[in-house]
Amino acid sequence: MKVLFACGGTAGHINPGLAIAAAIRRRHPGAVIRFAGNPDGMEARLVPGAGFEFVPFKAMGIQRRLTPYNIYRNVKSAFLLVTAESRAKRVIRAFAPDLVVGTGGYVSGPILLVAAKMGIPTATHEQNAFPGVTTKLLAKRVDKVLLAVAKAEEYLPQEAKGKCVVTGNPVRPEILTARREEARRLCKVPEGKVCLLSFGGSLGAQRVNEAVADVMAWHKGTGNIHHIHATGQYGTELLPRLLREKGVSWEGCPGLDIREYIDDMPNCLAAADLVICRAGASTLSELEAAGRASILIPSPNVAENHQYHNAMVLQNAGAAVVLEEKDLTGETLVKLVQELTADPARLAQLGEKAKGIAALNAVETIADQVLGLVKK
Repeated sequence: MKVLFACGGTAGHINPGLAIAAAIRRRHPGAVIRFAGNPDGMEARLVPGAGFEFVPFKAMGIQRRLTPYNIYRNVKSAFLLVTAESRAKRVIRAFAPDLVVGTGGYVSGPILLVAAKMGIPTATHEQNAFPGVTTKLLAKRVDKVLLAVAKAEEYLPQEAKGKCVVTGNPVRPEILTARREEARRLCKVPEGKVCLLSFGGSLGAQRVNEAVADVMAWHKGTGNIHHIHATGQYGTELLPRLLREKGVSWEGCPGLDIREYIDDMPNCLAAADLVICRAGASTLSELEAAGRASILIPSPNVAENHQYHNAMVLQNAGAAVVLEEKDLTGETLVKLVQELTADPARLAQLGEKAKGIAALNAVETIADQVLGLVKK
């Protein structure tokens, strides 16, 4: 059996594809699995690193904000779009897959559309509560539309009805197996202290870093909070400067664990009592699987404002508190953190509600659905 995956752009698209591919390989060790993705995207590194074949397929989106550089990019995007079908045919014919699966990103559109035209079984997985343009287009053509949450189906075209299956988002197995006591030891959280975990994405969100600096300035005097924070790439100089301005000594401070990235997220989540973060689909799925209380700050700088829709699914289920960026200040965030950390029962309730909506078996459900297409 040969399976072709098409995904790229962000870890939120790539990691679900890798998780599904690993589930298929566990069931069918002899399966030949290949990924198509942008040669200059993070998929070019992550896919081979996970032990799967990678074939380059260049694709770019249209930039809506017109600047000289974006106009140049849009010319390249238009050329790639015009040639996408013929290039996708070459990729598919060279591999001759029995199944094609897309998990998002510009690459998945042309690959899945051509595969569907060629009569190859196809499935697409949408991680967000509000589907992107690519999913809306593909939903008319593919055999299966796999959704993270039921709400997403409301935004899909009529042609998708009957194809949709709510599966949830795949999460890393380590999220499910991490144990709180061991995680707190590894993260050096002192006994009896509240563990606060915050991050704003791999690049770093300036507004989140600014507000978190105020939170750190507040709790430095309380002595009862251990705070793990990832600044992101663009926050490595910003956050220390903000803390210095607030009179906070962060280097060597026992209550602050400040990093550029969090590369041990399963342990950090297991150790945390409260999480402050953006509302990307994969992040929310991991919060749910770990059963963690959270303050969600959806990024307004994403397509279709999908992070807001993601976050509201949790808030409406009583599983998180949403703080929109337009309302985000250091003062508002400090007030929320004060209220929640002073109420362990509320934190526990938010965590339990999050756990209650988790799709813990998502990757196996997705594997069932896509492999069923091959059998048919």
